[in-house]
Amino acid sequence: MFENKVVVVTGGTDGIGKALVAEFLERGAEVSTCARTAEKLETLENEFFGKSLFTMVADVSKEEDCKNFIEATIQKFNGIDILINNAGISMRGMFQETTLETLRRVMDINFWGTVYCTKFALESILKNKGTIVGMSSVAGYRGLPGRSGYSASKFAVNGWLEALRTELLETGVNVMWVCPGFTKSNIRNAALNKDAKPQGESPLEEEKLMSAEECAQHIIKAISKRKRTLILTFTGKETVYMNKFFPSLTDKLTRKFFFKNGELIK
Repeated sequence: MFENKVVVVTGGTDGIGKALVAEFLERGAEVSTCARTAEKLETLENEFFGKSLFTMVADVSKEEDCKNFIEATIQKFNGIDILINNAGISMRGMFQETTLETLRRVMDINFWGTVYCTKFALESILKNKGTIVGMSSVAGYRGLPGRSGYSASKFAVNGWLEALRTELLETGVNVMWVCPGFTKSNIRNAALNKDAKPQGESPLEEEKLMSAEECAQHIIKAISKRKRTLILTFTGKETVYMNKFFPSLTDKLTRKFFFKNGELIK
């Protein structure tokens, strides 16, 4: 069903984004992606040489970059059927010690990047009765310690997409948000520390997490079924359920998971 469909995936050079690019190309879609690093885009183009792939350097936190990227995609492929707002960044640091610049940077990429790209692609998606996807997180349902800015950005994404979905309910456009749970990716290595610098390491055991490829397959299946939400992993679903019905208990369990002897360890 994705053959000759135009799919936009922001942040398509790493992790889930790259896995989505690969899956959609394999299924015959025309794919457009962006990233901040030209070298990574060039590597991606070489890996999928001969496929219908368009790439462009763009920073989704910048409105003009998003506008130029979406307009170039529409000019290249004559429209957009599916927009996946995948580009994102995490953070790790206690709020008391974290600079405001860290929080602004996370919000600019995760929330405003989703808003900008959707705004400029919306007319084409409406015309094609397509799909808008926001890459959210369990942190958009449950605030996570050490990730106050990240949680805020994902709560914002969830609320904004829910409002947009309701506005577009009778247009034929489907709006969906995805919460992958902990997935193998570069997001924790690239996560900002309290001083807005990449932390360069993951506090989790990455080898035990869901692969980006498996996650991408779940997302594509959900898109094909035009789902409203997708929450992956047992832990993710359990966390959302527990937080809804037993919030005080979930506070304590979350604290226990992330802290040891009063120190943030995850």
